[in-house]
Amino acid sequence: MAPLASTGLTIRTALSTHVDAVMAAEAVCEEVLGAAETGWVDLAILFISGDHARHAASIARVVHGALGAGTLIGVTADGVIGDDQEIEEHAAVSLWCAALPGVKLRTFTTSDLPTAPKKEDLKDFAHDMELGSDLRGMIFFADPFSVPVASVLEVLSAVPDAIEGLKGCPVLGGIASAARVPGQNALILNESIQRTGGVGVAISGNIAIDTLVSQGCRPIGEPLLVTKAKRNIIIELAGQRPLDIVREMVDGLPEHDRDLLTGGLHVGRVINEYKSRFGRGDFLIRGLMGYDPKSGAIAVADGLRVGQTVQFHLRDAETASEDIELLLMAQRLRGPAAGGLLITCQGRGRKLFDRPDHDAQCVRDALTFADTESGAPPPLAGFFAAGEIGPIGERSFVHGHTACLALFRPLRPTI
Repeated sequence: MAPLASTGLTIRTALSTHVDAVMAAEAVCEEVLGAAETGWVDLAILFISGDHARHAASIARVVHGALGAGTLIGVTADGVIGDDQEIEEHAAVSLWCAALPGVKLRTFTTSDLPTAPKKEDLKDFAHDMELGSDLRGMIFFADPFSVPVASVLEVLSAVPDAIEGLKGCPVLGGIASAARVPGQNALILNESIQRTGGVGVAISGNIAIDTLVSQGCRPIGEPLLVTKAKRNIIIELAGQRPLDIVREMVDGLPEHDRDLLTGGLHVGRVINEYKSRFGRGDFLIRGLMGYDPKSGAIAVADGLRVGQTVQFHLRDAETASEDIELLLMAQRLRGPAAGGLLITCQGRGRKLFDRPDHDAQCVRDALTFADTESGAPPPLAGFFAAGEIGPIGERSFVHGHTACLALFRPLRPTI
């Protein structure tokens, strides 16, 4: 393990699949600390899966005490990620730790947030949290049974609007996936355990946070204007019945693409209508929920309005691989990262791909720079979520079947 940098951004990760929860917690702390003394960790993020989720309180106490971390947040999950490994449906503990010189951390829970994105309330929240124009991003975990996550993200995405000099702020995170009934997920804030609500941390100061959201889809057909809609029902597309457009489009698809329709058809909604052309990353992908053969209308898992541009999409393992690899190529141009957080859908992993550890290995392979001093891939940790949180454009959304990644780099000085 590389020595701890006395100055500068440093990230370390560790993973344990030990059958005993406390011993797993002790093992990840020992690996992260190495020969270094405690007290260097400014932010620690804990991911707990399988039977260990029942022992989240004990694990949090061990980790918080052993690290002497300034801030600890965490979530229980269906599976966890540690470097190039994805541990699915198995007991494991994954730990992400960072030394963040020149960085300010402010934790919050959903009870601290305004209930609606009203500017005055957002200003008060930003003031109370001491958030300014140097806000770089937020990490947020939520319980699916007690939090209207989409509404909360509307508030969090609107926070920059209330801060002078700040344009956009990515929110990355995910929905706890360890439990199928209310009250059994755990959200960690230092040594405190919540069974409802959400926890988060706002990160400001001397750090760059770059994000990508791989939705794993490719467009088919052409972009179309919504000409008549009601809530989540598209009644007309480009003046035509949507179902007629779908049928004509499907008839023109090659056989391979028609076979993919068994996995469902998706609708992409353009985020920035001011762009002259739309490509990868411009669409927020939502599922097609159903249709009315009589009226020809279609139902989408999102609210829509007249004047928006949409395009139909397909998703499969091959497209998902291609999508994340292309997005990572763009990140590679920005140079080495100190580390990353990866939140991927519990419907990905072995359920989607023909090999284990797919997303984690893609990230590590793409961001390994052999010509750097260490030559090592960036430390990586994360979890399989019941809904992934990441930005499209300047707003953050809840996604499904995506891989959301945040990469942490030193802040480059402006000239």
